[in-house]
Amino acid sequence: MSNALPKIAWIGLGIMGSPMSENLIKAGYDVTGHTLEQDKLDRLTAAGGTAAGSIAEAVADADVIITMVPASPQVEAIAYGPDGILANARPGALLVDMSSITPQTSVDLAAAAKERGVRVLDAPVSGGEAGAIEAVLSIMVGGEQADFDAAKPLFEALGRTIVLCGPHGSGQTVKAANQLIVAVNIQACAEAVVFLERSGVDLEAALDVLGGGLAGSTVLARKKDNFLRRDFRPGFRIDLHHKDMGIVTDAARTVGAALPVGAVVAQLVASLRAQGDGGLDHSALLRAVERLSVAQV
Repeated sequence: MSNALPKIAWIGLGIMGSPMSENLIKAGYDVTGHTLEQDKLDRLTAAGGTAAGSIAEAVADADVIITMVPASPQVEAIAYGPDGILANARPGALLVDMSSITPQTSVDLAAAAKERGVRVLDAPVSGGEAGAIEAVLSIMVGGEQADFDAAKPLFEALGRTIVLCGPHGSGQTVKAANQLIVAVNIQACAEAVVFLERSGVDLEAALDVLGGGLAGSTVLARKKDNFLRRDFRPGFRIDLHHKDMGIVTDAARTVGAALPVGAVVAQLVASLRAQGDGGLDHSALLRAVERLSVAQV
């Protein structure tokens, strides 16, 4: 690459992808995006990006291709086949998958891309919609050191904590652990909220003081208003956290790691989804605790 900023192709402009791509535009990058929803393409062009009508069109001249889609099947759909990324990216391009998928999918993608002369990093993120908007995401990366070094300026426009965790798939393994911790933390917060309210305590005051002590966490800070206002508009949907809990429980089984609390929370997430709340923010685990809590008579 020359001293000029690399040209970016961005595939997937959802809740996370749209603000992240816009932060790259603000940082001076030339971003061409593709997604299936016209309104998302319109938002990209309004921010100064370029809309592409297909994956092939988006990636043809790109130095770096960034993908942010929901799960492994979507990554495979956009990566493979005659209309996919690998068939249309130029040799030497860097593919950065920022989706949250299985570690094995990332390993397989890297191997397939290598045969095409395309370099790959798996780089899932944590921080939710707010972290994407504010460009303070935590980015956990798997792949080669040289490719990580090349992508780091891009990552610095998107996040604050940026770490190479190991070879291909390592970023996804760390993300799976992240999602385990987040789900258990939200569940604990939800149970505390119901306990506090049923005890007649001023909830806002209680959460303020808890947030300043050892019980404080990024989850509590970010989701406090969701709990207080019962505002479950999706920042990170239950549907996606259900997918991620499946990833971590399957991966843990493969390596022989017991997740007794994680397994219970995975079932609670699945139950909430089965009750029709899959489109809500994962802080809606509070709804499940409320349903389980029997009113005093």
